[in-house]
Amino acid sequence: MTIIATVEELQALYGGTSEASIVKVTDSLTAEYRQMIEASPFAALATVGPEGLDCSPRGDDRCVVRVADDKTVLMPDWRGNNRVDSLANIVRDPRVALLFLVPGSNTTIRINGTAVVSIDQALTDSFEVDGKHPRSVVVVTIGEVYFQCARALIRSQLWNAERFVGSASLPTPGALLKAAKADFDKESYDREWAGRAVKTMW
Repeated sequence: MTIIATVEELQALYGGTSEASIVKVTDSLTAEYRQMIEASPFAALATVGPEGLDCSPRGDDRCVVRVADDKTVLMPDWRGNNRVDSLANIVRDPRVALLFLVPGSNTTIRINGTAVVSIDQALTDSFEVDGKHPRSVVVVTIGEVYFQCARALIRSQLWNAERFVGSASLPTPGALLKAAKADFDKESYDREWAGRAVKTMW
């Protein structure tokens, strides 16, 4: 296998970058970047810690983050599996990255920056949904923000409904768990999952 071992080799292989790929990077939100982010109900949150890297899907029924100002976005930590991998990383290493998707749009927005985990009651209360609150809020300070070109989403046809994969053709969550633990009760898990999800969404 022939591998690339230096940045210089990479640059020689790929050549120079376009002006657009450089000037698109800003250190705070422009009005247009804010508009894209506020249209996004889904983001992937990447963190790093002593055990390695983590990338976690985050979603909401509205904007997945709240824009506090042109340098700060707030992400409520809604109910999950309580592994707290992302949060545990942030409290030990504040570096984070966010990739925002906007349904139907082939343009994605990226933020690189630092974060803290806040349990300020006024802040968590401000995200109330149906009388429930997130246990914490990830406060992200923007280091850089930019858009990603559309090629990846165009190639993947991510929003093309004709290419959507039917869930019946895929392993169920219970089957995935049983593959990891042979004596896991996949039938009970799959049967109870829908009702459990409704009760623990927020």
